[in-house]
Amino acid sequence: WLRCTPRRSGRLVVGLAVRRVSGVTWMTAVDPVTKKTYYYNPTTRETAWEIPSGVSKPETKRGFTPTAAAATAPLTSSRDFVMPTAAANAHELWALCELERKLIWLSSWIIHNANNLREKRDGLKVGGHQASSTSLVTILTALYFFHLRPQDRVAVKPHAGPVFHAIQYMCGKQSLENLENFRSLGGVQSYPSRTKDSADVDLSTGSVGLGAAATTFASLAQDFLIGKDLRPFPVPRGAPASTSPQDDARFIALVGDAELDEGNIFECLMEGWRHGLRNNWWFIDYNRQSLDKFNKGHSWKLIEKTFRAAGFNVVMIKYGRRMQAAFGKPGGLILRRWLNEIDNQTYGALCYQGGAAFRKHILKWSKMVGPEAAEVWGLIQQFSDEELERTLKDLGGHDMAVVTQALKEASQDSTPTVFICYTIKGYGLPVAGHRDNHGLYMTSDQMAKLQSEHGVPKGQEFDRFAGSADPDALADFVKKAKFNCAEPQPITKLGTNGQGRNLWDMEEPLPIPDLVALDPKIGEAGSTQAAFGHAMFALARSKEPIANRLVTMAPDVTTTTNLAGWVNERGFWGQEENADEFKLAGGMTLNKGSTSPKGQHFQLGIAENNLFIALAAFGLSANLFGRRLLPIGTLYDPFISRGLDALNYGCYIDSRFMVVGTPSGLSLAPEGGAHQSINTPLIGMAQPGLVSYDLAFSDELPPIFEFGLKHMQNPPGQGGSVYLRLSTRTVPQPNRSLTPGLKQDIVDGGYWEVPPTEATKVVVVHSGVVGHDAKQAVLQLREEGFEVAHLAVTSPDLLHNSWHVASAARTGNPPAGTQRAADLYCAEDRGDGHASHTERLLSSIPATATLVTILDGHAASLSWMGGVLGHKVLPLGVCRFGQSADINDLYAYYGLDTARVVEVVKSCLTASVSE
Repeated sequence: WLRCTPRRSGRLVVGLAVRRVSGVTWMTAVDPVTKKTYYYNPTTRETAWEIPSGVSKPETKRGFTPTAAAATAPLTSSRDFVMPTAAANAHELWALCELERKLIWLSSWIIHNANNLREKRDGLKVGGHQASSTSLVTILTALYFFHLRPQDRVAVKPHAGPVFHAIQYMCGKQSLENLENFRSLGGVQSYPSRTKDSADVDLSTGSVGLGAAATTFASLAQDFLIGKDLRPFPVPRGAPASTSPQDDARFIALVGDAELDEGNIFECLMEGWRHGLRNNWWFIDYNRQSLDKFNKGHSWKLIEKTFRAAGFNVVMIKYGRRMQAAFGKPGGLILRRWLNEIDNQTYGALCYQGGAAFRKHILKWSKMVGPEAAEVWGLIQQFSDEELERTLKDLGGHDMAVVTQALKEASQDSTPTVFICYTIKGYGLPVAGHRDNHGLYMTSDQMAKLQSEHGVPKGQEFDRFAGSADPDALADFVKKAKFNCAEPQPITKLGTNGQGRNLWDMEEPLPIPDLVALDPKIGEAGSTQAAFGHAMFALARSKEPIANRLVTMAPDVTTTTNLAGWVNERGFWGQEENADEFKLAGGMTLNKGSTSPKGQHFQLGIAENNLFIALAAFGLSANLFGRRLLPIGTLYDPFISRGLDALNYGCYIDSRFMVVGTPSGLSLAPEGGAHQSINTPLIGMAQPGLVSYDLAFSDELPPIFEFGLKHMQNPPGQGGSVYLRLSTRTVPQPNRSLTPGLKQDIVDGGYWEVPPTEATKVVVVHSGVVGHDAKQAVLQLREEGFEVAHLAVTSPDLLHNSWHVASAARTGNPPAGTQRAADLYCAEDRGDGHASHTERLLSSIPATATLVTILDGHAASLSWMGGVLGHKVLPLGVCRFGQSADINDLYAYYGLDTARVVEVVKSCLTASVSE
């Protein structure tokens, strides 16, 4: 162990080069406590007390003469550190501690500048989390500047975002302008965002719990690729390829202990256990505080048991070296007992109050314990109040040597590991330990004092290395960090999802096959869900390249969502080969149950959050690994709402996947109201980054499915995810041939079943499975001599958005936020003067006509169409919970059957005549 004990009153002395040996320069440094000279190699990062073998001693007058800058630079670190040579050496620990202090300052200043110095125009508090940032600063420093490799991926605790961006700034991957515009348009986002930030964000973490879970499924996605001999491309681009398991990426989640209250985390851990999770680290910022309160004492026990049960190694990082040294003295075991027994609120209050408060409390406690605790009195008398405070706040999560050693030991294999890191919320700040520090911000006076303590000159608050004892040495250390070896990309004002380690364009998009050519009977299937099953089965049996990149997943509804044919052909995925034990035991079944690393179905338990997080993680495979996967997830449509937060997360991070919600609506009749989805068409319309379709007939599926596979592969900003709302309801299928123009209309969101004429008084507009009932009603009405048109809407989402974008464009100065939507939603210009497919369809309807809209979902999904060109609307749909019954009774009860459509249309015609 080497010892280096810097103090504010000391000086760090960095000598000139001793001598170059084989192109390597050894440097000298002086320990300001022992005054001993030690040697370090800035290239290999070796350290030694004695001059290395083969290096001759330099001349006395020059060999140990400190540089002028080093000799006068004030030492800003205030913590002892002892270096285990297996982890970080003395120079590394000096640099890491310097960087830790620098990050405390920068993250605090970023927030202070935004809240107190920058002009405010709306009177709102900008926000930020100074205390929550610094509780993780030691861990983040050790990870980014000591341990991480370019291929490793991290989900940073959302409230530690300012520290993350300060790290990116130190590495030259974030701009000063963006830091100054923290939480302002074009600046650093409130929480790390891989689509909105220009910095190198791997996984967004705005919604707590979700980004952490994404690391687990991203690790499984890596194993999925490796099992198919699709080893990820090396990072950075152009680096030598490796097939060594030691070079597999590690996926790291940093979460607050209160974040573990999110239920999706426990669901995710169970899924990781089922699938043999590897290369996944979780760091628990165990500061024992949430937004409003201190957490229940000893909650680490539950955390430990939960992660151990899920197959994780558990590493407790509780005591710093200063604490451990005190425990080794007479009375130390009593002091340790006091520390372990004290409740979280009291410890927080004492951290906030300081050494004198610690002393008073320990003496009071020891008297209550009895004579056996008296020995602690003598121990604490050896410390001044300042020393006692430093000792009792020296938790393991803030001891750089302890943290780096833990990282070194855990990195020896691929076992998933959780680090329970004892920390202090507000570490290094005057608000440390205060119960309300989540929303507290340092005053200007407190910031001025902190600036003085950190040695940052006025006017250099954003300087990368201002206040460092040796700025050049620190800059060199940052430059040589393993994670920082990837060349930084140009920093843009608004993020474009094109970060330096983003590999999305390493492979060309996969060609899209003609599904009808693969199976001409797809369009003849009795239901849209059956058509989906036919399409998947056709792909499974094909030799199309894209079939090998599909990965299906379902939350225990594989067979009931028509994926059985696909799975029987392509198999279940697993880390190892496992036989179908049910069949081997003589069980009779048509479904295969063996698993293999070559399998392409990722089976999930009943947890919709897991489905959507898994889709999000696998859907980022092109970005993270340079290998394209096209994940398709199926679930019962009503349970989209159960995983809605995770679905929103997947779309927010610009992941690419397909969601198939089936069965859907009232048409899932016998299952009752809880299983009959009503609002999902509105979810599909309102969700950014997701194009949704509601199909009526089987022949609509092939062109929409083909579009979805293409849309999922488009570049960032020009594609997204896809949602298909299907049904098990069997209806007669139309006998028609789809022309290229009709296919395009189906994809663009709507087509005419019966086009209008100048005499049209009513247009029936349907979406989804009620298309058959609408068609029958129109046929009956036309047979009775009524001039009724019929519009089929395959995507209320696309029609609404294309109209919205076109309307904004006509203002001459559309909001910038509509530009990306225009790429996604505006149909191709057909030269007919219409800016949107919606207006193209509706412009042929007479202005006096009435639209009667109908769908097996909420009526608002189509009722907006009257606002496009001013037509009257009579909306039919479901605005109440459903119930168990057969389809005939339910459609009649909720007004969706043919008779109700005919009745409403005739009432419109009667009103039209009377007018």
